[in-house]
Amino acid sequence: MQDPRRQRRALTEGELGCLLAVARTRPLDDALTIRRGKRKGEQGAELRPEVVKQLEDLGRERILIYRTLVLTGLRLNELRTLTVAQVELTPGSELIHLEAKNEKNHNGSTIPLRSDLAEELRQWIGERNLPPTATLFTVPAGLRRILDRDMKAAGIPKRDDRGRTVDVHALRTTFGTMLSTTGTAPRTAQAAMRHSDVKLTMGTYTDPKLLEVREAMERLPSLDTSNIQTKIHVALHVALTTGKREHNGTFAGKMGRESKSEMIGKGNAVNPYSVNEKGPVTSCDITEPYVGPGGFEPPTSCTPSKRASQAALRPDLSTKLL
Repeated sequence: MQDPRRQRRALTEGELGCLLAVARTRPLDDALTIRRGKRKGEQGAELRPEVVKQLEDLGRERILIYRTLVLTGLRLNELRTLTVAQVELTPGSELIHLEAKNEKNHNGSTIPLRSDLAEELRQWIGERNLPPTATLFTVPAGLRRILDRDMKAAGIPKRDDRGRTVDVHALRTTFGTMLSTTGTAPRTAQAAMRHSDVKLTMGTYTDPKLLEVREAMERLPSLDTSNIQTKIHVALHVALTTGKREHNGTFAGKMGRESKSEMIGKGNAVNPYSVNEKGPVTSCDITEPYVGPGGFEPPTSCTPSKRASQAALRPDLSTKLL
């Protein structure tokens, strides 16, 4: 089971913006801050122009370190050992090639780069004239403490109300969470995170607090009740209409094609039930009338009565039986 003290949270987009803004200026601001005397805490220290330039470059490098961690999901050691030769900046195919010896799972991976991040890296390498064998960044050993100071200066709490914390590796959690919140398919997110199990991507490296559950609910079908009632009324109307047509095709409908006088003229007894009236409920569907010695019998049962059966078998007793 994962140690709850090491549970990390993801930074929001707003927090990331504040962090990057502070990271750019804090190296110079700290150097300009007076540390002793009556003016302690004020900015007024005198610095040489070359020192100012170095501190500005340090702030710029820190931004690139944070952005690269958040937008690629690189681990700290993977970034620390990344060389210029491993970064391909050809427009349209910007990539990072991780060597197996520097990757956690020792497989070696290819990581796509955003075009805007690749452009910043291209400028960074060109301005500093970095050779292929040089490391891309000078990652300080105390980056964890530096991140804590940057977050404090930006007003970002290190620990949230759930007890989850932010450290350097939480920037990788931020990367995984942003993949989910921007609609990336789980399998694609797993590949981007370089995980062997999608449960690790969707669980440990996705902060549930930042998932847009409410927005997802709003995208579901409305299932409007008025629309459902309309569909029910239409279905009932169709069923009743169909049932009426089927009823007119039964024995009562056939009887309607012959008038009562014609039936009497043929010597047959007229069905006592009107064409427009329903007959008695029976246990089966009678489609033709039962004809006995006395004419048409009303459809009362699936089985002829005992008296009718005897009359049919012995005509000479029909008078007595009927």
